[in-house]
Amino acid sequence: MQRTRFGDMACSIARTMDVVGEPWSPLILRDVYVGISRFDQLQDDLGISRKVLAERLKWLVEQDVLERREYSTKPPRHEYALTPKGVELVELLMVMVRWGDRWTAGDAGPPVLYRHHACGRVAHVELRCSECGEPMGPTDVDVLPGPGSAA
Repeated sequence: MQRTRFGDMACSIARTMDVVGEPWSPLILRDVYVGISRFDQLQDDLGISRKVLAERLKWLVEQDVLERREYSTKPPRHEYALTPKGVELVELLMVMVRWGDRWTAGDAGPPVLYRHHACGRVAHVELRCSECGEPMGPTDVDVLPGPGSAA
C-alpha cells in the first residue's frame, strides 16, 4: 500500500500536515520557540529517541521551518532556530494551545500562560478577519475555491 502524499494535495491543511503532521514536530517547534534549541536539551525535554529527533530536525530544516546554526566548532555543535516560516507555524500552535486549554486542561487549568507584549496582560489568541478585524470562526465564513484549487 502506497502512503498518501499530503504535500501533493491541493489543500493547505494537507500540505501543512505534511510538514508538521506527526506528533513530535509541533513539540520540537514549541521547545525551540521557548528557547530549548540544542539537540541534547530537546532530547532531555521531550524524552524522544536520538534517532527520531535527528530525523525530525533534519525534516524541519529541509522544510525551512528551522535553521541549523553552529555554536561550537570544537567539538562541532549545533542549535536550532525558527525561520520566518517556523515563526508562522508557532501561530498555529498558539491556536492549538487555546483549544487544548479549553478542552483538555481539566481542573488544573492551562500548563502555561501567555503575556501579550503590547498590553502586558495574560491573554489567549483569537482569530480575527484580516480585512475588518471582527472575530472569525467556522460559522463566520464561506469556503470558496481559490486560485490554487484543483477544480
